[in-house]
Amino acid sequence: MTRPRAGVTALGVYAPPKVVSNHDLEKIMDTSDEWITTRTGIKRRHVAADDEYTSDLAFRAVEDLVRRHGEAALEGVDLVLVATNTPDALFPSTAALVQAKFGLKAAAFDLLAACPGWLYALSVAQAYVQSGQARRVLAIGAEALTKVMNWEDRATAVLFGDGAGAVVVEAVPDAYGLRSLIIGADGNGGGLLHLGSVGRCLPDGTRLSDKLHMNGREVFKFAVRVMNTATIEAVEKAGLNADDISLFVPHQANLRIIEAARERLGLASDRVIVTVDEYGNNSTASIPLALAHALDAGRIAPGDHLLLVSFGAGLTWASAVLTWGPWTAPTPSPIPVPSA
Repeated sequence: MTRPRAGVTALGVYAPPKVVSNHDLEKIMDTSDEWITTRTGIKRRHVAADDEYTSDLAFRAVEDLVRRHGEAALEGVDLVLVATNTPDALFPSTAALVQAKFGLKAAAFDLLAACPGWLYALSVAQAYVQSGQARRVLAIGAEALTKVMNWEDRATAVLFGDGAGAVVVEAVPDAYGLRSLIIGADGNGGGLLHLGSVGRCLPDGTRLSDKLHMNGREVFKFAVRVMNTATIEAVEKAGLNADDISLFVPHQANLRIIEAARERLGLASDRVIVTVDEYGNNSTASIPLALAHALDAGRIAPGDHLLLVSFGAGLTWASAVLTWGPWTAPTPSPIPVPSA
């Protein structure tokens, strides 16, 4: 029996209206716009309000999905997944809160795999659809990372922003959908990027804190390496080559990392979507937000092969080739547009 191909049939995103620019950060820490921009490509980031949490961001992304595609987009959803590193609570899951908010008759659970979490959620959604355990899956990446930042640490505080993205995954014609999807992890690097919860330390003795900690130099080296290997693996597994890729949609963590991966693939600049200047690193929401910007700008058409890749704490990584379509283009929504 041939398994159906799973694909994305609806998309919605949200970024909080509050914006913190590099110049704003100059006023509260020892940094500068030039220092941040040169090292990361980030110019500003969107920050959740004091009373706005991950579930709120997820709600807004799903509302945008409905605004773009209509209420029918949620009909028949029987599984809700939320990939997040900043859940409102350890339990109930943020996914259960989404399920209740929209009155869905669906199972629900959260997934934690750091920044690649949304691509991990796509892999779970794909498995459920292909196995027949779910007809439609609502897969969300949502983060309120600025609530766990150490705002006295310029090495990390300048990097992250808040936001959310939601998609519906279901069976699509074989010419479309996910052509490859790769996930990986190396727990030996767990101490390089971490945030404490109920534990005091990792098994290797790394002490945990209640604020995000990152060894930037080592994470950068890992990211450059895995962005190269994971993208090439995804393209080859899809039976394609770099010339077949219409648009490269990487995790928006650092412009230098994105540029290194683009050059390694031999792609022209106009075949890469960059939103890191506007949002910074939105972790699990990074790729959905970038997809929405590319779609709204008319840079994605049905049949286009999109190359997606992400990396993060764990250490974890994921990559995929997604052939877009074949549905009618959604109605754009008023999300902030990058300056470049």
